Amino acid sequence: MTAFLAATVVAGTPLLFATLGELITEKAGNLNLGVEGMMLMGAVMGFAVGLCTGNPYLALLGAIGAGAAGAAIYAILTVLLRTNQVVTGLTLTIFGTGFASFVGKSFMGVPAPATVKSLFGTVEIPVLSKISVIGPMFFQQDIFIYFGYIVTICTSLYLWRTKKGLNLKAVGENAAAADASGINVNLYKYVHIILGGALCGLGGAYMSLVTVPVWQENVVAGRGWIAVALVIFASWKPSKALIGAFLFGGLNILGYRLQSMGIHISQYIVDMVPYLATILIVIISTRKNRKEDMGPADLSNPYFREDR
Repeated sequence: MTAFLAATVVAGTPLLFATLGELITEKAGNLNLGVEGMMLMGAVMGFAVGLCTGNPYLALLGAIGAGAAGAAIYAILTVLLRTNQVVTGLTLTIFGTGFASFVGKSFMGVPAPATVKSLFGTVEIPVLSKISVIGPMFFQQDIFIYFGYIVTICTSLYLWRTKKGLNLKAVGENAAAADASGINVNLYKYVHIILGGALCGLGGAYMSLVTVPVWQENVVAGRGWIAVALVIFASWKPSKALIGAFLFGGLNILGYRLQSMGIHISQYIVDMVPYLATILIVIISTRKNRKEDMGPADLSNPYFREDR
């Protein structure tokens, strides 16, 4: 059971980065359904750069750049040209899927370089790693997972303890009022949409370099869509996003655990579980009545200064 719990953290880490990225984007008032596409772009570029250079840091930078580039395209279309955010996000997913298939075609079945995978070896945190159950689960992991903890904490502090974070929430709640108070609405949107895309790219890179360190078609396997639902599950709070990501990480690897226990259930049925849970989350979210559990009031509404 301890090994399974530790594996849920590994499986949930890509979801964590993608969920935090989408959460930051939505806090700026933009609904980006292109998370799957940005994760795939980050996955293929991280893998490609790592394969060509053998440098894990350059691989991660490649993934960040790819995810940020996809988000920048979305930002220009939705913020500057005020295109429909839902349609633009879906288009980004289609674009990212095609981009990953095109770039990754020559890498099919090729494993990630050992020099890249070496960065993601297990690092035990002194004292904390010796705590029963919790230690092996959270503090006997690779540095990328620890970075996920740090990003979660920093995002929480940024949103609720800094002036810029409060400005960001003001932009998401009422862009016109934020603009009238002197906040550069478009700048906040651009910066946070691109930052969100960079985090999605990192989540994709973890899939291609660590979770499945051999390039394969559609390596993200729908996790981008789960991340969008996890933002709702987390009530737009980073701490809850951490819990939700690890919970769904466990659901993703549940089939392997059942097989190891000698319980034989069709893998197709097990693969359905995370998506059934996603549908359940969306249904439950429609019944949220508390203000603090609801999304930004201006979410998905385009803003044009002259419309004030």
